[in-house]
Amino acid sequence: MGTALGAALHRAGWPVVAVGSRDEARRNRFRSLVPGARAFAEAAPVLDEAELIILSVPDDAIANLATELKLYGGQALVHTSGVLGAEVLEPARAAGTQIGTFHPLVAFADTERAIEAFRGATVAVEGDDELASLLATMAEALGATAVRLAPGSKAAYHAAAVLSAGGFVALLDAIAELGEAAGLDEAGALAVYGGLIEQTLGNARALGIRAALTGPMTRGDVGTLARHLEALARLAPDSLPLYRAAAEREIALAEGRGSLAPHAAESMRRLLAMPP
Repeated sequence: MGTALGAALHRAGWPVVAVGSRDEARRNRFRSLVPGARAFAEAAPVLDEAELIILSVPDDAIANLATELKLYGGQALVHTSGVLGAEVLEPARAAGTQIGTFHPLVAFADTERAIEAFRGATVAVEGDDELASLLATMAEALGATAVRLAPGSKAAYHAAAVLSAGGFVALLDAIAELGEAAGLDEAGALAVYGGLIEQTLGNARALGIRAALTGPMTRGDVGTLARHLEALARLAPDSLPLYRAAAEREIALAEGRGSLAPHAAESMRRLLAMPP
């Protein structure tokens, strides 16, 4: 995240003046993408160079790092964690300083792809009005849209993000496992089922999530569900818990929109509760 964000800000015309990292290879990588930035092995010297300092480190390291830093008047410190609030930075705050958060909703699997993905992305920001306004401007410079979260909602927001990224990859992996049982390699499974995924997302955007639900749970096809569970237990047992959890949610959605009869919902839930 730190390298991609620094490079994206540099390309957007923002002066990125310094980077701190204990990893020499990462420092060199950063400077190759942000020419002119000074590089330090520790975080503290960066405070002597910059007015806005961004902590892009693992979530569990933020609190300890904040206790090691002390801001100067007029500076602001933000972190890029999706789950932690700005309050974790309180130890670094001094008179006349501000703290906040800047979390781009981007999958950082590859630096260049992530830089491109900022355009059109959403960035969750926190901070006092002045800092939040600056962070929103920074997001706009990247081609992103800033949103301010409700107090105390950061963990729920981030859990949804994890389901959207890592959770979706887990679902894709289960789809590929079942595709393999049907004779498809990974690329083939993505080609076959990717279009259906895109259609479903399009339907959800156009019609709403509940109205976009299709499949046996919507129709009450108890026999189809039984065949799916048997095939999963035999051919892809590792994917069975994921299928069961999704089916339970689908049944609830179908009931909520009135398309599933109570007796069919009860029969399906009994099937799902049976051991494989």
